[in-house]
Amino acid sequence: MIIAVTYDNGMINQHFGKTQYMKIYETDESGEIQKVHLESMGKHSHHGIAGYIKEIGVDTLICGGLGQGAVDSLEAAGITIYGGNTGNCDSAVIKFLHGEMKQNSQANCNHHHHHDS
Repeated sequence: MIIAVTYDNGMINQHFGKTQYMKIYETDESGEIQKVHLESMGKHSHHGIAGYIKEIGVDTLICGGLGQGAVDSLEAAGITIYGGNTGNCDSAVIKFLHGEMKQNSQANCNHHHHHDS
């Protein structure tokens, strides 16, 4: 299994589309982490990020918030989404591997905020 986590200085980046790095965790059949590295997202757009992480073998994404366009692209790529997470990347992956994280693709970022005067 290959798990990607939106990364910002050791913590889960809260905006999928603006993440500059993904922390990639590769596990063996027993769920033990075998390899960890950072992968630059460069100038990929929301749709480009989904395609790129699928291309490098990612099947699971742990992130903060993400918009519906990103959700659609990730789901079309067959990537399982665990959104709405905060905190340390490593701790989140351990929680996921221990079965303590619920799948959630509805942790949407709202790009347009309306305030009543």
